[in-house]
Amino acid sequence: MKLGDVVLKVRSKNAGPFWVTIDIFCDRPDIYKRVRDGLSSASVAQLYRVPEQTLKRFDIEDLRVVKFSLPRPVVQGSAEDRDMHGAQYAALLEEYELG
Repeated sequence: MKLGDVVLKVRSKNAGPFWVTIDIFCDRPDIYKRVRDGLSSASVAQLYRVPEQTLKRFDIEDLRVVKFSLPRPVVQGSAEDRDMHGAQYAALLEEYELG
């Protein structure tokens, strides 16, 4: 089952000109635990093609949110930037097959 079919919302945005943050919002505690336990940092790093040691992960149980921050491949607003707001990163994670 795809992550986007299980969770309430996957959102991505800039976290400054050098980082992107991806938030996974879960509407129920059981869904939060499934996402937290079923989505490894290594698989997210591989999905976005970044070294795992540069990926930051935050599991926020009270809010039922799993959050990842990763370095942008290019600086926001540069000529090579194809996603000025960092919004397209969410779509890739929504398609992730959650085991």
